[in-house]
Amino acid sequence: MTSGRVRNWKLLAAMLGMGLGSAALADGLKKLPPEFVMPPSAGSPGSVAFRHDTHVDSAKPSCVGCHPKIFRILEKGETKSGDPITHKAMEAGRFCGACHGKAAFNFDSCNACHRM
Repeated sequence: MTSGRVRNWKLLAAMLGMGLGSAALADGLKKLPPEFVMPPSAGSPGSVAFRHDTHVDSAKPSCVGCHPKIFRILEKGETKSGDPITHKAMEAGRFCGACHGKAAFNFDSCNACHRM
């Protein structure tokens, strides 16, 4: 085979692999990490549990909405900047506040996130 054909086959194989990986994710989101519980900070009403299955659209799974631009992908609870997740930062639209408080829900109810 010519090098052009080899590249085309490699590209096709990679695309099929990505498609199958996405299909596996969409099928019950089997490969998502387990729930992560962030310990409460001073003055917090309780810990916050993060679940990937409630944040990923199973019909169109994607990780790039949060990773790596907001959160580090392999370090639990770590922001890309290394700054702590605070209410002040979230209310300014950073970290969880990039969606919550805008597209998802507001900060009106503590128990929407915090376990009390």
